[in-house]
Amino acid sequence: MRPIDQTTVLVTGASDGLGRGVAERLADYGATVHLHGRDPDKLELVAKQIRHNSNNDRVRTHIADLASLDQVRALAEEIEHSTERLHALVNNAGIGSGKPDLTTRQQSRDGYELRFAVNYLAGFVLTLRLLPLLRRSARARVVNVASIGQSPTDFDDPMLERSYSGSRAYGQSKLAQITSGFELADRLRAEEVTVNSLHPGTLMPTKIVLEQIGRSVDSLETGIEAVVRLAVAPELENVSGRFFDRQTEARADDQAYDRDARRRLWELSLELTGEPDPTRAHAP
Repeated sequence: MRPIDQTTVLVTGASDGLGRGVAERLADYGATVHLHGRDPDKLELVAKQIRHNSNNDRVRTHIADLASLDQVRALAEEIEHSTERLHALVNNAGIGSGKPDLTTRQQSRDGYELRFAVNYLAGFVLTLRLLPLLRRSARARVVNVASIGQSPTDFDDPMLERSYSGSRAYGQSKLAQITSGFELADRLRAEEVTVNSLHPGTLMPTKIVLEQIGRSVDSLETGIEAVVRLAVAPELENVSGRFFDRQTEARADDQAYDRDARRRLWELSLELTGEPDPTRAHAP
């Protein structure tokens, strides 16, 4: 198992909440941590605080708005040029079902339903674009921060143009993360790159939860421990294609285990994003 001080991790959505907590913990452990965020000033302040509190200068920052796939691609290219190794990618950035974003249907810069675009397609593109780097860094891990709140993809209306609600859009985007993660895990050797998803905690006191719900259930520490475990824990080195509820393996929605649905989502995602498939030669 690789020592933590020789481990490099990218955490998206690291400006606050769970992402910041995960980045802080990894920096405390001695990892090299790449932080992603949208607001340059806010992200740099967070990075300075993490460097100071952890006494770890190996903290880098990267700016991108994940509502734009062009910016996602630019982020991947920047990461490729800024590090020779990437041992863990934590796809954490996302938006909730309502506040602080609108509860009505919105579109990304590319014209896709916003929650599907930010919560799912952005991570899909980022993962595919960084896959060569992750493979060169083997053993490596992809961690998708999903949710226990899941809704099946409607392949006749994946952009939810006919029947929209914020909670349904959020649930669809989170199940898509899990479903696509299962498919990607099947296409990769676990000795090279593992892919797992998790529900980090229920109604943790993040900005999204507090502004939308007004109360919390699980502590932020619950989520931090669960995500960091999937990213670096030795006992999970060869574990891939799983869904966890906090730190316990769990079952996702049935659609995630439907091979036809997984294939359809994978092909739809490639079509929507225009990405080439770097796993084609490895697909079963």
